[in-house]
Amino acid sequence: MFRFLRYQFNLVLLAISFFTRLPVPFSLDYSPQKLHQAGRYFPLVGWLLAALLSAFYCFAIGYFGVAVTVCLLMILSLVLTGALHEDGLADTADGFWGGHTAARKLAIMKDSQIGTYGTCALICLLLTKFILLSTLAVNQQLLLALAIAYPLSRALAISHVQHLAYARQNNDPSKSAALAQPMQPRVLLWLVTSSLPGLLFLTLPSAIIILLSGCALRLALKHWFHKHIAGYTGDCLGFAQQVQELLIYLLLIATLPKVMNEHIFAQLF
Repeated sequence: MFRFLRYQFNLVLLAISFFTRLPVPFSLDYSPQKLHQAGRYFPLVGWLLAALLSAFYCFAIGYFGVAVTVCLLMILSLVLTGALHEDGLADTADGFWGGHTAARKLAIMKDSQIGTYGTCALICLLLTKFILLSTLAVNQQLLLALAIAYPLSRALAISHVQHLAYARQNNDPSKSAALAQPMQPRVLLWLVTSSLPGLLFLTLPSAIIILLSGCALRLALKHWFHKHIAGYTGDCLGFAQQVQELLIYLLLIATLPKVMNEHIFAQLF
């Protein structure tokens, strides 16, 4: 039992070290196979990030207005994750809209330089996220939104490995290639259940709307990825995570009670 727990703890730390820039205080037993197994703890990483960001928000909101606090919150999120998912979104936008063949799209996505499509996608992403998070903060729903969106969006993103092939060659040196194997049913069950507890704080209709919409978006992205590159890459998973997160924020704003105040803009600053 102790060996099992130690092995799982090593997988948790591997997930944290891969998906964040948080320092891991222990020497890790790494292998591509173990990194693949660590993918099951992607939602747990989301929970950890949500907890850290929530703690920061509770501290900062007492000193700054909503707009400044949300801006700092977004910067902290980028620092904690190393902008891993945002980078994937930008690379995917550049590749899918800048290339004409699957091979060219994959080559563009591999390029470290950002293009016009990636820049526009990042600007739209960050502006939209700022507006949505600020609205949730004014309605006193930001902490709940983080607890739902961070784990669930990551679970929906990593689930693409279950039904899509890895689009790059087998000798691809990217670490994300280690994730390119379908998960066992029990692992997939853990991935799903560990991402859902935040929905328990919603009404049943709201929870169902978010789940069904997330699954519908996942299906649309699956077909979109397959159409462009006949599979997925790590950048595609980052793209999926970011758009799923935005969708969850948008649906929470649409379904949760709102604070109606004629001076709502004054609450932002």
